[in-house]
Amino acid sequence: MRRQIAALLLVLASASLQAGSPPTNYWRGVHLWVDKESAAQSLIKTLPDLAKVGVNTLILEVNYSFEFSSHPELRNVTFIRRTTAVELSAAAKTNGIRLIPEFNCLGHQSFGQRIEPLLKQHPDFSETPSLMPTNKDVYCLSWCPRAPGLQEIVVSLLDEIADGFNAEALHVGMDEVYLLAAAECPRCREASPARLFSEQVNALHDHIVTRRKRQMLMWSDRVIGTQYQGAARFDNEHNDTSTCIDDIPRDIIQCDWHYEWKRSYPSLRYLTSKGFQVWPAGFQPLAASRAFSSFARAQSDPRIVGYLATTWNETPIKDASRWPPISEVLADWK
Repeated sequence: MRRQIAALLLVLASASLQAGSPPTNYWRGVHLWVDKESAAQSLIKTLPDLAKVGVNTLILEVNYSFEFSSHPELRNVTFIRRTTAVELSAAAKTNGIRLIPEFNCLGHQSFGQRIEPLLKQHPDFSETPSLMPTNKDVYCLSWCPRAPGLQEIVVSLLDEIADGFNAEALHVGMDEVYLLAAAECPRCREASPARLFSEQVNALHDHIVTRRKRQMLMWSDRVIGTQYQGAARFDNEHNDTSTCIDDIPRDIIQCDWHYEWKRSYPSLRYLTSKGFQVWPAGFQPLAASRAFSSFARAQSDPRIVGYLATTWNETPIKDASRWPPISEVLADWK
């Protein structure tokens, strides 16, 4: 009965969105890596300038750089203290900016030769333990979504970050997952990548949305597949997970990132046609971010919630408000 009621509510909400007009208060967002105290303090000082150029939402990619108390062994060497998270949250509220912390789930469990703390402390959680610890020729490791004990640890970290930043929404990453259903994994090797991906998304949704009553956001590249994301540098087809799109909840905000100049971006219409709200996300060069932003605005679709400028450390936080892919492109959404 609960599922039937939820399905009915989704249909009613979808009908309302389709009948409505584009929102008047767009999400004008910026994605920043905030992985140490100095970055957080710099952001606190920069918030008024970001607000002046129209920013009203910030995605803070924190990952393991937080003062976890449930699992202190999973803190990065540099991390944000709880007191600083409270200070940052208060400063953002004063400036009319919503904070949404991000914790990368499933993929991005390594960067180059550095393995993130979860797999470092629990190598048995890795989807491909033979690639550890050297991480040679690997873009990024993934955890095994079926590893016993893993989900309990992950959701405890998510709760601590959300509580620490007083956030009513969480971004769970889920982008660029290339190691899934590995032949060497006894739990996953006979499963389809799409099934494994949807299992992880649904487990996160069950905790974040159903239990904790928070909003959930994720990157879209793995649910739209190579037919829409194929121009991305790191995209590939060998573990296509895109068929999972019909098996995940429609109330997840899909952050659809594209960093190349194109005449059109059909993934936006694809995602909205599937019932999702979508947050287009661009980067640089400026011409590419302008093209994606303009295309998204031209859709006049109430399911497109705004525009997200990603930075990937291409601009110091203190200069972010003057970086053209932020200051110039977000102006279109005022």
